[in-house]
Amino acid sequence: MIRILDAHALMIYLEKEPGHEKLESLFVQAVEKDEHLLMTTVNYGEIYYIILRECGQTKVNEIEAVLRTLPIEVIDVDIHLAKEAARFKALKKLSYADCFAAALTKIRKGELVTGDREFKTMENEIKIVWIS
Repeated sequence: MIRILDAHALMIYLEKEPGHEKLESLFVQAVEKDEHLLMTTVNYGEIYYIILRECGQTKVNEIEAVLRTLPIEVIDVDIHLAKEAARFKALKKLSYADCFAAALTKIRKGELVTGDREFKTMENEIKIVWIS
């Protein structure tokens, strides 16, 4: 099964919040199966700006080094993905960045890994794996 991460899920892992063990398990499974979890460039940018704003450039550099060791493939946004995200934004109560994670999940017919309760409105559209 293709799994997609939103920024919230990865922040849970990075900050060792409740549920980070589930993400560690997903990373181990991905490595064992020689697979990657997916994340859009928009969601990656969300993590980048949060860490930069709260902790500064040195911490961002450290986090990027950690991220390069994880089985995550960052997917560039194309026009198809942008349109699907825009459709979700127009019809659902979700942040724009979250709409990209949802759109990638729908397009790839995967499972969204998240702990963000905003995605409750998406349960009829996409499959969701709740972290906590």
